[in-house]
Amino acid sequence: MANPILGTLIHAVGGIAASTCYVPFQKVKKWSWDSYWLVQASFAWFIFPFLIGFLTVPNLLDVFSDASGKVLFNATLLGAIYGFGGMCFGFAIRHIGYSLTYTISIGISAILGTIVPLILEGTLLKKFNDPGGNIIFLGMFIALIGIVICGIAGYRKEKDLKASNVTQGEALTFNMKKGLTLTLIAGVLSAVFGISLTVGAPVAEIAGEYGAGNFEGNANLILSTGGAFITNFIWFTIVGLKKGTLKEIVDVKSIGKKNFYLNLGMSVLSGALWYGQFFFYGIGHVQMGNYGYASWVIHMSMLIFFSYIVGIIMKEWVQVTKKTNRTLLLALVVLIISFVIMAYGTILGEEIVIH
Repeated sequence: MANPILGTLIHAVGGIAASTCYVPFQKVKKWSWDSYWLVQASFAWFIFPFLIGFLTVPNLLDVFSDASGKVLFNATLLGAIYGFGGMCFGFAIRHIGYSLTYTISIGISAILGTIVPLILEGTLLKKFNDPGGNIIFLGMFIALIGIVICGIAGYRKEKDLKASNVTQGEALTFNMKKGLTLTLIAGVLSAVFGISLTVGAPVAEIAGEYGAGNFEGNANLILSTGGAFITNFIWFTIVGLKKGTLKEIVDVKSIGKKNFYLNLGMSVLSGALWYGQFFFYGIGHVQMGNYGYASWVIHMSMLIFFSYIVGIIMKEWVQVTKKTNRTLLLALVVLIISFVIMAYGTILGEEIVIH
């Protein structure tokens, strides 16, 4: 039986996992970003999805066999397109930090991840005219305002850091122009991942018929993450060969056993946390019941909230002025208000349909 309150709390757990998935990179030593990313991507998008999928979905191979070939292909293809967004997201964090990257990219994802599926279903205008539809679109407009304010906060942060000659270590080389560009791309392609999950939904339904229960989402998740893995594996293998960094993953002697196992452990942890966000997303989505299509908005708002907490913990905003901090706080408040409005509109419309 569906429990929307429980579903929202589960989405919060997924939000915590997502907002912390790149933190372990801070502990990686003597490995390039390319090596770290290749290992974490292998676990996040290939090893964990397949392992957990086989453990939680009965007759998983039969589920795929019963599914439409078109659905399998399209969901995987969209996942592969998202793979480029994952790369951009990771690189953006290195240039503008956790708070801005998550806030801007996930804000865009929340908007597009809601609108595009409606366009694909041909119900965009209908949903807008339905009770609650205009409220949802109002929330999206307010979210755009919040994203613009985030950009202003980012430029002010860059100005503050330059004025005080502050550097934030090797892990973060602040560059607002490059970081913002990567973040915008990541936000658009993050929505593509959500669309991939929607396209693969029939596979989850078949998994449910086989008795997967709350874990039915693990079936179509394999398709989306599998596509992302293919893109990243090919890209970073080629980059690793060109740069000569691929040997870091297997050359234990050159970096020492202690560092090697630390790097491997941190990369696996990153992969586990990334996978965890959508593992809990799938369970939360099932619990939302009739409020299912509010899941993406709720989940994305959780990511932004907890990513801001991570940014505070990592002291990304310690060296900026109070005015800059107030600007970012205003942006966060505006975005949270927009997500609340969108979620309310979605729930309101669903309740009216039920009655």
